[in-house]
This record gives sequence, structure tokens and C-alpha cells, in this order.
Amino acid sequence: MAYEIRFASSAKRHLQEFTVSERAAILAAVETQLSHQPLTQTRNRKRLRPNPIAPWELRVRTVRVFYEVDQPGVVTVLAIGAKRGNRLTIGDEEIEL
Repeated sequence: MAYEIRFASSAKRHLQEFTVSERAAILAAVETQLSHQPLTQTRNRKRLRPNPIAPWELRVRTVRVFYEVDQPGVVTVLAIGAKRGNRLTIGDEEIEL
């Protein structure tokens, strides 16, 4: 079963902060990695400990895509950020991990 992928308005804003080539890589990874079995952990997909951002994370190079499956068959991307070292930047907010 293919999942429908939706982007929250905040995630759309976060996506605009990346270069064109980074956006293309992020969108391609979201499509290939999350359209089938988004709740299965893989090397680049993992369930996160309870946090205020999202229950799941997809790793794309140095970018982290945070998402949830809140309805049957629907993946919602909630936030997209760049990770450098142990710091994550989402939009203009820096989150220490």
C-alpha cells in the first residue's frame, strides 16, 4: 500500500531554506523512503524517543526529516532541519541534542 505524503505548512517553510539540489535530494528521499512502510525502522529511518517535534525521523545526508503517520495511509512531514554535530537547526531555531 502506497502512503500519501503531506507536508505541514511549517515543513514547507523549512524546505525553502535549503538549496535547490538539497531540496531535490530531500524530496526524492521522502518519496522513496516514506511512500511504502514508513513505520519500519531502517538504516535511515528510526522511531524517536518522546519529544516535542515528531515520533519518527528520516535521515537524508545531514538533513533530518521529522514525520508522523497520524491517519491510516497518510504520512505528514512536520519539520525539516539540518544537523551539524550535536546541534539541529530547524528554521531559525537551534535545538541541542
